[in-house]
Amino acid sequence: MILIALFMLVFILFALAFLYFWGINPGEVTVFLTSDQSYTLPTAIMLICVLLLGLLIGNGVHIFSAFLMSFRNWKGGRQQKKSEEISAVYRNGVGRLLSGDMKKARSLLQKVIDRDPKRVDGYLALASVAQQEGNLQEAIELLQKARKLDPKGIEVLFKLAATLEEAGRREEAMGIYKELLAGDNDNRKAMRALRDIQMDLGGWDDALTLQKRILKASSSGPKADQEKQMLYQLRYEVARKQLEAGEVEQAIEVCRDIIKQNPSFTPARVTLGDAYRQSGRDVDAAKVYQDGYKALKKSVFLARLEDHYINAEDPAALLAFYRSQMQVDTEDLLLRLYLARLCLRLEMVDEALEHLTDLESQGIDFTKLHLLLAEAQRRRNNVEDAVSEYQKALGIDIHLRLGFVCEDCGAKFNEWFSRCPECKSWDSLVLPERKQIEEAQPVDRPKMIPHGAREES
Repeated sequence: MILIALFMLVFILFALAFLYFWGINPGEVTVFLTSDQSYTLPTAIMLICVLLLGLLIGNGVHIFSAFLMSFRNWKGGRQQKKSEEISAVYRNGVGRLLSGDMKKARSLLQKVIDRDPKRVDGYLALASVAQQEGNLQEAIELLQKARKLDPKGIEVLFKLAATLEEAGRREEAMGIYKELLAGDNDNRKAMRALRDIQMDLGGWDDALTLQKRILKASSSGPKADQEKQMLYQLRYEVARKQLEAGEVEQAIEVCRDIIKQNPSFTPARVTLGDAYRQSGRDVDAAKVYQDGYKALKKSVFLARLEDHYINAEDPAALLAFYRSQMQVDTEDLLLRLYLARLCLRLEMVDEALEHLTDLESQGIDFTKLHLLLAEAQRRRNNVEDAVSEYQKALGIDIHLRLGFVCEDCGAKFNEWFSRCPECKSWDSLVLPERKQIEEAQPVDRPKMIPHGAREES
């Protein structure tokens, strides 16, 4: 009722306004539709018609806009519902992938792609399924489809490059990493991946260039320290390559600089000594090896010194160095071992045996120590002691036990256990040489006569 009354009031007001407007505008307006056709209407009527036409068009546009908006909302609702359903299937598929159910994961993720062929994460997840199944070619094809949908996608490009690398297609992988760097010059992950490929391929110069860029882009902290260490390692490899190519002076310069910046980097010291020897600077080489051992206590320097002095037919100089160092550090058991070995080589058996026995008394027990002791005892004609040391070296006891080894972890035992004490796997202890015996091919041999038996005439 209120609406009707309000409508009537509006209508009466409109009618009064119309009559008033008509009363003060008595003239007429002629409107020509064509050159021959025209309409003549009172001014008030014409104005009201124009007003009504404007209201009609305005309301029409409003109604159409409301309809269009309602249609879009309806369509968007359907798309959102579809997207939510696909997302639920995707999450289920990824969950199956993580749980190891590859068959179900493949089925669900394929359904995701079928319903939404433009879903990049669906291709990525399905590629992971193919990768875990060992089908790298399929994984690469799926990732290439994802790349077409998202050509600049960082995740897509990294995963594609890593999969190509795993498939042995290193050149293609390098191309993608370079593409990533073209878009982001400071992408350390791409630089590291590209550097690692260059290292595997022996491209030490290119790897070193990349490492310098990585270090430049790295901030301070433990990670930066690791990158600095890698820089020394790559510089060393370049120097080693130079030495192999006969560029001795360049190699010497690089190694000396590395040692100056990182004195604990053993390979640089060893290669510097090798470079000096290659250039005929034997005195400098010996000093480098000696200083290297004094600083780092690494056996490689003693091995190099022994090789150097024995080849130079000057074992006395080596013996003098060993004895002088023993006076500096009487507890250096590694040096004592090498001194004992040198004495044995020089037929100084008593001194060698003294040092070896001292090592054994310290609780040191390994195969080569027993071999050296056995050889020293043999040279002194102590047969029983020599045999005893050989048995220790070979791991043979008086019962001639053959022992057991775990097929899963490689741990060795004298006794058999139903479950490996090391890796806890069941029924894994076998004879160490079982595989060799099983794979051996029988050879036809003459029939052997048992001990004590005679052939029948």
